[in-house]
Amino acid sequence: MGLLSDPNRRRALISLLTRLNAPICVVCYMAGVAWFMGLAFEPFTLRTYMSENAMGSTMVEERFPAGERALATGREFAAHKKKVGGMPVDWLLRTMQARGLEVFTQSFSRTLPFPDENKERYMVKGTNVYGILRAPRAPRTEALVLSAPCSPGDNNNQAVGLLLGLAHYFRNQIYWAKDIIFLVNEHDLIGMQAWLEGYHHTNTTGMDWSPLQGRGGSIQAALSLELSSDVITSLDVVLEGLNGQLPNLDLANLFYAFCQKIGVLCTIQGKLQRNDWDSVSGYSHAVQTMMLMVMKQASGRPWGDHGLFLRYHIEAATIKGINSFRQYKTDTTTIGRLLEGMYRKLNNLLERLHQSYFFYLMPSLSHFVSIGYYMPAFGLLAVILLLRALDLWVQLATPPPRGEDGVANIEQSSPGVLSVLTPLVISHLTGVALYTLPIHFQEMAVEHFPVSETEAVVLTAIAVYTAGLALPHNTHRLLSDEGTEQGWKVLKLVAVLYLAVLLGCTALINFSLGFILALTLVPLAAFVTPHVPKFLSAFIMVILSPACTLLFSVFLYQELQEMPVSFQDGWVLYLSVISQGILDHSLYGSLVYPLVALLVYPCWLLFWNILFWK
Repeated sequence: MGLLSDPNRRRALISLLTRLNAPICVVCYMAGVAWFMGLAFEPFTLRTYMSENAMGSTMVEERFPAGERALATGREFAAHKKKVGGMPVDWLLRTMQARGLEVFTQSFSRTLPFPDENKERYMVKGTNVYGILRAPRAPRTEALVLSAPCSPGDNNNQAVGLLLGLAHYFRNQIYWAKDIIFLVNEHDLIGMQAWLEGYHHTNTTGMDWSPLQGRGGSIQAALSLELSSDVITSLDVVLEGLNGQLPNLDLANLFYAFCQKIGVLCTIQGKLQRNDWDSVSGYSHAVQTMMLMVMKQASGRPWGDHGLFLRYHIEAATIKGINSFRQYKTDTTTIGRLLEGMYRKLNNLLERLHQSYFFYLMPSLSHFVSIGYYMPAFGLLAVILLLRALDLWVQLATPPPRGEDGVANIEQSSPGVLSVLTPLVISHLTGVALYTLPIHFQEMAVEHFPVSETEAVVLTAIAVYTAGLALPHNTHRLLSDEGTEQGWKVLKLVAVLYLAVLLGCTALINFSLGFILALTLVPLAAFVTPHVPKFLSAFIMVILSPACTLLFSVFLYQELQEMPVSFQDGWVLYLSVISQGILDHSLYGSLVYPLVALLVYPCWLLFWNILFWK
């Protein structure tokens, strides 16, 4: 405090920071990247542990015996699904009623803002079927959910069969203290969204659905099951939900604990756990696993049906059966016993899961990185913006040079308010156009160009994005012939502080998205000025723009999944990611697209305007 309260020492500190501003910024950036890469090194991570006392031990005896019968039920479900050409609602009603459940249906419909070419759908109509097993030993105020999506073709039939087998087995047990809801939802996420909105009496997406006739208690936890093969070699747990939300870490710990107990091979991000952390290949494997989680979380999309539960503060995860590691085999009975054990432990909960972490990264299922470990990496990047803002503030506070007559040149030193405000407003109007025009102009684009609705939306977004490079360019010239030297400094000071607040708020909600944006936007925000070489700097700024960051992320994600693609295939994936991002925002409320269109892109345009300031 004495250092800051003493005017002489304060001036000396500010002088030091401004004099060494550029070297300090470079060191902070390199340190932030190095810190993040070091998070995957096992000695720097924490070993997972169960924080919830009610789930602290796996000492329950799993007795589920009907794996083969569940597979037979799954084959019967597949036959009826093929016969009716969709969800066999009547068969599911009869089957669930025969197992002693209270069975209900919910119909729903949704017209997409434009066709989803990935799943070939536009007008979506469907029916959810769910059965409730009432708790025999409690007042029925709490519930657990086990869901399995009714997927097209031969996908996920085994999951529905196992769900019905578990329902029959659970019905004969007397120790349940919570209602258990067995849900088969149609049209994957759309059906799940309709059911959740109906269950909680909300309608946030404008979907049409019929009210639920039966409800259980307040949902404490949920698991979504995806099995598409009679032979399962490993189980993969999917945690990433809508807008980067993650379930309480104890849910992942519970899954891992029972996999270890029963002897089931388990993975996260589809990658096996390795014990050679001290080798280069072991560390590289941990980095790939952690980076895949970062990429998925940054996308903001739900990576399974569980992802929509998280917005209702319901801890949920998706368990996927994988058939790839041929030397291992897990039968359906074993998977059923694992789920039985997990639900028996969740049944013991006296309150919602809350004692473990909600913000974490996982380089493996046995180790995690808490928010206290990964936030310094972002902080080192964010401090660069504050240092640059301090440097600009000092420059602006310095008295303007005086002329020969001893009078300061006020015209050249004091920028007008409108000369700074104009690029700020026009940049954000461009962002509004990027957010609204693609969907509203799709019909016009289809009438005048030989493209589909989906292509029209994506190409309109790209056209507005590209046109934005010219609109705010030297917008201050609308009001004056030329900008002042102080003008671009004021604009950059506003832009740097704006970016610091934007990235800080984003990182608090979705660290992965905030960190990826900081990696690309902080360098250009720190060093762009009107005095750098225009062509080279413009090229670098385009490379570091949000659109190119997304393009590089698509190729990086494919590399991390060990499925590299050519540039042509990568470009098709890139266009698909854009359309899916707009759809996710319209259907489920994903915030990534409006965040980029309304805030990140306009902020980048401010720095683009600074580069061409005259």
